[in-house]
Amino acid sequence: MTWPQTLSVAVIVLMMATFIWGRFRYDLVAALSLLAALAVGVVPLDKAFSGFSDDIVIIVGSALLVSAGVARSGIMELAIQRFAPNLSSVRAQLALLVIVVALLSAFVKNIGALAIMIPIAFQFARRSGASPSVFLMPMAFAALLGGLMTQIGTSPNIVVSRLREEITGESFTMFDFTPVGLSLTAVGMAFLVLFYWILPDRTRQDASVHHALDIKNYVAEAKVTDGSAVAGKTVGDLLKIAAGEAVITSIVRDGGLRITPFPDAVLRSGDRLIIEGDPQALDRLVAQAKLNITGDRTLSSADRAAEIMAIEAVIGEGSSLLGWSAQDLLLYHRFNINLLAVSRRGERLDRDPGTIVFRLGDVILLQGNQADLPDFLREFHLLPLAERPLLIGSARRGAVPVAILVAAMGTTALGLLPVPVAFFAAAVAMLLFRVVPLREAYGAVDGPILVMLAALIPVSDSLRTTGATDVLAAVLADVAAGLPAYGALALILVTAMAVTPFLNNAATVLVMAPIAAGFASGLGFRPEAFLMAVAIGAGCDFLTPIGHQCNTLVMGPGGYRFSDYPRLGLPLSVIVVLAAVPLLMLVWPVR
Repeated sequence: MTWPQTLSVAVIVLMMATFIWGRFRYDLVAALSLLAALAVGVVPLDKAFSGFSDDIVIIVGSALLVSAGVARSGIMELAIQRFAPNLSSVRAQLALLVIVVALLSAFVKNIGALAIMIPIAFQFARRSGASPSVFLMPMAFAALLGGLMTQIGTSPNIVVSRLREEITGESFTMFDFTPVGLSLTAVGMAFLVLFYWILPDRTRQDASVHHALDIKNYVAEAKVTDGSAVAGKTVGDLLKIAAGEAVITSIVRDGGLRITPFPDAVLRSGDRLIIEGDPQALDRLVAQAKLNITGDRTLSSADRAAEIMAIEAVIGEGSSLLGWSAQDLLLYHRFNINLLAVSRRGERLDRDPGTIVFRLGDVILLQGNQADLPDFLREFHLLPLAERPLLIGSARRGAVPVAILVAAMGTTALGLLPVPVAFFAAAVAMLLFRVVPLREAYGAVDGPILVMLAALIPVSDSLRTTGATDVLAAVLADVAAGLPAYGALALILVTAMAVTPFLNNAATVLVMAPIAAGFASGLGFRPEAFLMAVAIGAGCDFLTPIGHQCNTLVMGPGGYRFSDYPRLGLPLSVIVVLAAVPLLMLVWPVR
């Protein structure tokens, strides 16, 4: 190796060791690795920030924003309620998630399939009391496995089909990948469902304060309207939607008549329901049952044109609200602020929130114009809690975000737009249609993940630019020359898996496929099994969060560390290799 090649490999090795050590956050490690590569000269100064314009950064950032829009829509909660209303076992939930993601990934971009299902994973986590980290990494791996099943499932399959046509004059067809790909997907999913417990429970690195502020006993009032999904139905039907996460404590009819919420009590249009639960449970119940959380209190047209937000605040000492209720103060009529819910520690509230007399320490949920709420909080000595994505009473866009995501995936599947452009357009559409408020956009894209990606792209590319990959390929050729067919096939597969984290998967195919074809020719074998091995290896990066955008996409939401990926990914990689080699030799005979 030349000196630049040695330095390039040394920077990569040191970077990987620091990631595994876990002492520093991943974006800082990536930034330090970039500076080290610049310092030793393996990354040119004019290429230092080339990663920020790379397609992968755009795809991951846009997919995170699109996924946030789908989560806000409530459409996924409706899908769960309809198709899996009683699914509460972690293993059963995980099985459903990985199966759906894998099947979708066979026909659409795997990152799009993953983005669709991430909100459902969070819903399942809330229902079962499990950490989202139990679901997200297995889903990302299932998306990679599912892409192996068809020619359009993943970029390596498309590239290797073109290379086979150049080498043999005949391309792989759409379902040539299916026998081996489907088998590997089935084996891989079985492993993920049975051994998900290998993963440690993780939470987002920024989630600890939110967890500390989690309020469990909000009481809110919601009105049944003519358009409500539960009008004319029973309380029992409404409780099925609540799925045990919220309770109906009282029903108030015209004239102030209170009705005990027995399961067989029929709900009428105009009924006011007193509901208790945490904010997320209240939000899901209001959205799915199509209840009116604000009653007759409609914000002005000026407010509707502005950014409407909901915020939690604590009533502090000296607040003018102490000893008064929202009705007494004419809160809505005087300040155009809606009181959505009230929580009081150690006490169960079963009254209309508007009639509750405020006490010191009460937590209230307010809705209003983003520009007006800070002044209101200051005037009444309210202490705002840490900002959280509270959706109660916020505008819903129904199927709009799903339509946007389907349009993005459809245009990429038909070849009308490249993936980065399609997903970037989808992200902009989420903001344009106000599915995701502008104030939440930059929080949704997860800056640390994007910085990590952008910093590591030129560092990883230094292996290619210094010629280190060519040297490693020559060493590989010498080793494989003396191996039997299954050994050479396994070596190609393992090498492709090892190279993929440092090149993108399509580049891995471009580098490895000619080597694989040369192996086959030199050993007197047919090239198809070796080309397939390259495609499988390039499509199966289970060891790092940086080799494929699906792995990167779940790193932030799952709160994963770099070292978590090989804990689940290494045994899965071994299983894929052990299963793929005999399958390839059976389906694609080497002689």
